[in-house]
Amino acid sequence: MKLFEPTSFGALQLSNRIVMAPLTRTRAGEHGIPNDLLVEHYRQRAGLGMIITEGTWPVQEGRSYPGQPGIETDEQIAGWRRVADAVHAEGGTIVMQLMHGGRVSHPSISATPRIVGPSAIAAPGQTHLADGSKADMPVPHGLTTDEVAQAVQGFAQAARNAIAAGIDGVEVHGANGYLVHEFMSPVSNTRTDQYGGSPENRARFAIEVVTAVAEAVGADRTGIRLSPEHGIQGVIEDDAADVRATYTAIAEGIAPLGIAFVDVLHAEPTGDLVQHVRRTAGAPFIVNSGFSSLTTRDEAVALLDADQADAVAVGRLAIANPDLAHRWERDTELNEPRPELFYGTTAEGYTDYPTLAEVRAMA
Repeated sequence: MKLFEPTSFGALQLSNRIVMAPLTRTRAGEHGIPNDLLVEHYRQRAGLGMIITEGTWPVQEGRSYPGQPGIETDEQIAGWRRVADAVHAEGGTIVMQLMHGGRVSHPSISATPRIVGPSAIAAPGQTHLADGSKADMPVPHGLTTDEVAQAVQGFAQAARNAIAAGIDGVEVHGANGYLVHEFMSPVSNTRTDQYGGSPENRARFAIEVVTAVAEAVGADRTGIRLSPEHGIQGVIEDDAADVRATYTAIAEGIAPLGIAFVDVLHAEPTGDLVQHVRRTAGAPFIVNSGFSSLTTRDEAVALLDADQADAVAVGRLAIANPDLAHRWERDTELNEPRPELFYGTTAEGYTDYPTLAEVRAMA
């Protein structure tokens, strides 16, 4: 089966086509420094074809959640080096997702005077603060044109830091309502300069970020995650023609770079929009259908055997089964995820899921 065959995405070597999706887990402490928990969590999952880390902030202003890791300081770089070394010692490949949260944050989380977005429009709803309380999403500072350029360079420097830490590559987080995605929607982006208005202008920031990252660390170590039509955190994309035009512009803009992969989260990975993005971008293609439902082994096998993707990203089952590739290849039983423990500060629900061998030894 193609799912279990090795492949390469640019400079990235995958032992199989099962990719660990990026998953926020909030275990990196007050200062965003990867610790023993993160080292063990990622080490356990090195048997997956490629790990994409949880969203990691490139600059302090882009931190979205308490306990989220960063890749800005020397201490954070050193912490990630421990993670990379542990994954490599097990024969794995690890890519860091660079996530600037944009307006999805709060100054008490970012520890900065402001949060930022493409426009001064707050994300809907509330966010959880470190003390357990909730706060309304604040109105962000709308980035000036010069500040947009600075944000692009923040991604590029974070990519350099990730590679300096021994991480194999980086994924630009252009999905799920965070800064890069916020630029794509006319609901969250009402700018009138070159970054707003038309689909081509709203695509510009994503293209500039990917281009800068590719120039910084090599296109063959650069990917991007997209989530067209996901409609999350107030980044609404409900005009089909506008969505297609926007994502066509992004795909056309990154196609000449020859990046390592494009990673798309969408409920219909075999649909026309997703496959159009694949053809247009021309890069190795990862799909992730999960959100409302878990991605199953049969679905993953079928997607690859029908040449609908080059790899499949899996989230919750990769949380619950550190040896998921081993279990799926043998088509054997799985641990059930414990959603109530997805976010926390301890090993419970993080590094205590047993492998198949451990389950059978306990039987």
